[in-house]
Amino acid sequence: MSPRAHTPLAPAATDPTQIRNFCIIAHIDHGKSTLADRMLGITGVVADRDMRAQYLDRMDIERERGITIKSQAVRMPWAVPGPDGKPVTYALNMIDTPGHVDFTYEVSRSLAACEGAILLVDAAQGIEAQTLANLYLALENDLTIIPVLNKIDLPAADPDKYARELAQLIGGDPDDVLRVSGKTGVGVEDLLDRVVELIPAPVGNADAPPRAMIFDSVYDSYRGVVTYVRMVDGRLDPRERIQMMSTKATHEILEIGVSSPEPTPSKGLAVGEVGYLITGVKDVRQSKVGDTVTTASKGATEPLPGYTDPLPMVFSGVYPIDGSDYPDLRDALDKLKLSDAALQYEPETSVALGFGFRCGFLGLLHLEIVTERLRREFDLDIITTAPSVIYNVTTEDRSTVEVTNPSEYPTGRIEKVMEPIVSASILAPKDYVGSIMDLCQTRRGTMRSMDYLGEDRVELKYTLPLGEIVFDFFDQLKSKTQGYASLDYEPAGEQEADLVKVDILLQGEQVDAFSAIVHKDKAYAYGTMMAQRLRELIPRQQFEVPIQAAIGARIIARENIRAMRKDVLAKCYGGDITRKRKLLEKQKEGKKRMKMVGRVEVPQEAFIAALSGDVESKKDKK
Repeated sequence: MSPRAHTPLAPAATDPTQIRNFCIIAHIDHGKSTLADRMLGITGVVADRDMRAQYLDRMDIERERGITIKSQAVRMPWAVPGPDGKPVTYALNMIDTPGHVDFTYEVSRSLAACEGAILLVDAAQGIEAQTLANLYLALENDLTIIPVLNKIDLPAADPDKYARELAQLIGGDPDDVLRVSGKTGVGVEDLLDRVVELIPAPVGNADAPPRAMIFDSVYDSYRGVVTYVRMVDGRLDPRERIQMMSTKATHEILEIGVSSPEPTPSKGLAVGEVGYLITGVKDVRQSKVGDTVTTASKGATEPLPGYTDPLPMVFSGVYPIDGSDYPDLRDALDKLKLSDAALQYEPETSVALGFGFRCGFLGLLHLEIVTERLRREFDLDIITTAPSVIYNVTTEDRSTVEVTNPSEYPTGRIEKVMEPIVSASILAPKDYVGSIMDLCQTRRGTMRSMDYLGEDRVELKYTLPLGEIVFDFFDQLKSKTQGYASLDYEPAGEQEADLVKVDILLQGEQVDAFSAIVHKDKAYAYGTMMAQRLRELIPRQQFEVPIQAAIGARIIARENIRAMRKDVLAKCYGGDITRKRKLLEKQKEGKKRMKMVGRVEVPQEAFIAALSGDVESKKDKK
């Protein structure tokens, strides 16, 4: 704890001129959470004995993966000498934000609650594509940017080189770029001083009817919905009746306070403050992120401009393995939606998998994190179908169908198919340009530009079909560049493409869970791969089962699961060959009859393994 740290502020409304609201923008693994930990220690809001690494990352999954998924707000006191030489204590409201492109929506909400941002860059790696994207977001919101190089204690650090790169990007002098180490604490006190000096105080009308913007909310099983707000105008006090302006729901404030970093009740929140409200409401739909909170009587009439709803980029079906868990899955998604406003879902049914939900995600990591949270936090056994994107299909009669699931793909003649495309930006060392271009071309990418950011770093801009990057594009990019490349993408409209729907048939019956919409050139490869995979996974039946991949009525691949044979000749001792042949013919007739009435039962494990690609071929095992 620094001698400059002040005893934590009494949680009461503070003079707006002594408040600074800021967030930290950084790429994954650039030391954002470590710097936040160091700030908590230096300002004294967390005692040394209570300190732990990644203090603000509350979820186990965040700690295990070393990434931030949820934004966290925390209030810290910091004393700075005033004009008369006496220390003035400022309230610093810091919002720790995620770094991955899939959680940009969390970042955009945090930026709307701040006046400034710390742009944190690893002094050994330089700026990454996703940090660039978040920087542009901050600049669009007119935030004051403080450039900072972290990890200057690393042997591989080159602060001078990356300071020049940063200064070139945002304009300014390389000497203005602060050099800190979140690990050792070097330069962190200067950074806090710079925050007080450069970031403007929040502006609002203290005498106007109260208006507070909801920028986050979480569900607590004991206390109900906890709503995080940024006060813009007026003041809110405990026991006051409030109204949510979009839903018109009214509640009484049971508790109001600030996170410092644990929830600390206060006597109210005034202009510019960031805090939380607890109303005891259990219905998670009544606290919408982006909504405006005001008082029930004499409240504001004009809501604050909210956030634009995020557009899902990837769709996947989520089904409970046990059908009786369906209501639990619905409740779990309701509660997750509260803390993750980017999650979208609607009910759907599948012949193979039963009742479930069609969920929209911002990307593959988002999908992975949500399914992992459903398993851990709600103890659900679930299966997810292969991710897909939205296609607009025009049929011969000129009607257009929006397809989020291969089962919705229209039958009959197709006039054209429109697929979503994205504008992708890839940052990498210049040595890997060839392999990146090769990868993008195999994924039907079109190059737009190539710019050198420094003497050895290149930014490549491509237009790529979204369907080509939602599977394993990022993994392939990392492996081809030894982990050095970073990717950011944003929607860029639609383009016409030569796409077909590949169906998988088991004994002539279509299994909807295995259908996929793929490019015509890759249809054969997908069909043969799925047919071989299912042959390994589906147990042998009493009769022969053909597995076929088809485009419309045309079969493009086939595998057979051989029938189990009973040794009917075991009882046939002696006699000539005709007796044996008669028994075999009788068995053959029985198999034929069984094939006509028998149904192929696909075990749940086979679905899970086939959809996740988690299968070894028998050849590999040998």
